[in-house]
Order: sequence, then structure tokens, then C-alpha cells
Amino acid sequence: MWIDGGTVAVEDDFWQVIVEQLALFQSIDEETGSEAESKIGGKGTAEANFLIAKGTGEVSVELGKVSTKSTVSTQSLSSRVTALTGLRKNPVPIVIDDFHYLPRDMQGSIVRALKPLIFDGLPVVIIAIPHRRYDALKVEKEMTGRIAPIEIQAWSAEELGYIPVTGFTLLNYSLDATCTTRLAEEAIGSPHLMQDFCRSLCRQLQLHRAEVPAQLRVAEPEMEVVFKDVAETIGRPIFEKLARGPRQRTDRIERTLRDGRSVDIYELVLHGLAHIRPGLVSVEYEELRSAIRDVAGSQMPQLHEIARVLKHMATIAATDQSSTPVIDFEEEEKKLHVTDPFFAFYLRWGELVVPTDKSARQLRLE
Repeated sequence: MWIDGGTVAVEDDFWQVIVEQLALFQSIDEETGSEAESKIGGKGTAEANFLIAKGTGEVSVELGKVSTKSTVSTQSLSSRVTALTGLRKNPVPIVIDDFHYLPRDMQGSIVRALKPLIFDGLPVVIIAIPHRRYDALKVEKEMTGRIAPIEIQAWSAEELGYIPVTGFTLLNYSLDATCTTRLAEEAIGSPHLMQDFCRSLCRQLQLHRAEVPAQLRVAEPEMEVVFKDVAETIGRPIFEKLARGPRQRTDRIERTLRDGRSVDIYELVLHGLAHIRPGLVSVEYEELRSAIRDVAGSQMPQLHEIARVLKHMATIAATDQSSTPVIDFEEEEKKLHVTDPFFAFYLRWGELVVPTDKSARQLRLE
């Protein structure tokens, strides 16, 4: 059974999926009854009009009446009890995707409920972003030793290179090995980014299928145009959401970057993160603070201010309509995790400028 954590709003939703997939019933009806019979007897002659046969003998007639009393009792079971009972009888393996989407208290409640069944052999697979792979242990210590982590690696450079080599060969082009390596380096382990690079490259160079085999060489300036083009198409919306921060905006302190631009603290933190040129990484707080110091011209924010901003950004990212939050902040560990290759790529190559309300309105009108 496959359960998508992103669709679970309350815990009952989780158990209800199992109830439906196992075709279980949550109501049990029991009926008890009793019968009572009464009889009326009488005699008549064979010549009586209501008899068909003719004769002179006596006939005895009895009329019976039966009354029945019944009581129906209904027992309603919760979806949690019904699901666990059904799984005990039919231990179908469960896959919980996007487990990190579930709130921590809900994770604990679900793992504790499934624990006895897991101990009895029920297979449960939990899929989560890398730095959240031990959430089940954090919420239930007794699962120690009963969880086997299986890491799914990002695509290697060789695997990523298969995409442009195969694709351009179909167009009758042979892509230079240096170009293939350069594209793979910037793809951050994502085949989707590599496909976007190839599409943008074909559009920029106006490539169609060559009549005869040809060698394709791409200069570095052309590569950079491709990277900037792809960045603008994949990462700007979420970047602007994070840069604007929560809706409850007050007049924030203007801070100056080393290049002279004025930004608020949310933009400053993003500029500091971009300065690291991150991949899919976990950034220690001190490393991020050092990067912010490198890009800030003045008014370096305090530790608690940066932590507050990161917490708000993580909340905004979690409520975005993406399959995985682009960033995640562990407040206790003071670690920022970049979890989305598209967002990481935008921080490398995107235009880190947030349009003003006036220019945004004008853009919508145009």
C-alpha cells in the first residue's frame, strides 16, 4: 500500500487510506430476535361453505399468528483500530512517501501504532529526504536496530552524461566531451536539470537534425547563457517567496550589500547562501554566517535574527506547492539543508533581485 505523506492533513487520513485499500468495514451490526406464536382452533362440518371437499365428517381448523421482536446493535470502530486489525490479519507491506511532510507528533503516533506489527514482521518502507531519514528513530527510540537505511544516490557524472550524448546523437551531432563534463558539473545530480540544459542549448543554437554527422562545440559564454536561461525558468517563484518573507511585513531595516544594493534581512540571508554556491548540502550555521559577512556591506545581523529568518523561510518552503520543501532548517542543530536541486541551481545562476511592488504590478499588467 502506497501512502503519500503530502496528502495526510490529520492522522485519521493516514489510517483511512489503509481502511479503503484493504476494503475494511468500520461498523459491525448484530441482530438478536424472539418469536411468539398464538393459535385459534374451531370445528365445522363438511357442508360448510368455506370447504371445497364434500362430505359429512368434521374438520378442525387452526389459525396461527407469529410476532417477532428484534434488536439491532451497531458498533463503530475508529479508522485507526480498523486499520491495525486489518493489517494484523493481512500484513500488506506499507510504503509511506514524503514521510518528512508529517508533523513530528503525528510521525511518533503512527510509528508507535505500527511498532507491534513491525515487530511481528510487517514490512514498512519510509521515504524521506536524506537529512530526515532517521525521523522514525527520533520519534520512537525502540525502533533502534529495526530500521535499515537505504540511500538512493544522486546521478553520477557518467550517468548524467548519458542524456546529452544519447540525445545529440539522435540529432546527428557529436557533443564535445568537455561540454558534457561541464553540463554534468552544473546539473547537481539532477537528470531533469540536464534535460533542461539540452533543451535550452538546442533552442539557443537553433539546432535541428543535421543532414550529415557534425561535431558540436559550445563556448563557455554560450554555456553561461544556457545556465542563466534555465535558472530563470525553474527557480524564480520560490526565490521571490523566500526573499519577501512572511506576509506580516513591518518596515524592515535596510541593509547594504558590498555591491551597493539595499536589501532587507531576508534577501541578505539568501545572498549569503548564494555566495556558498550550494549543491544539495547541509550548511552549518557558522558557515552561513561567514558567507553573510562576506556579502554584507554593513549592519551584520545578530545570531538570533538569522535563526528567526531561516525558521520563517523553512515554513514558507514547507507550505509551497512543491513535492519537497526547497530548504529545511533544523533549529536545534542550527543547520540549513538545501534539498532541491532546482533551487540550488537558481542560487548559482539566477538573478537575485526581488522586484518592487510597483514593478511587479506593472509586469502583471504587461
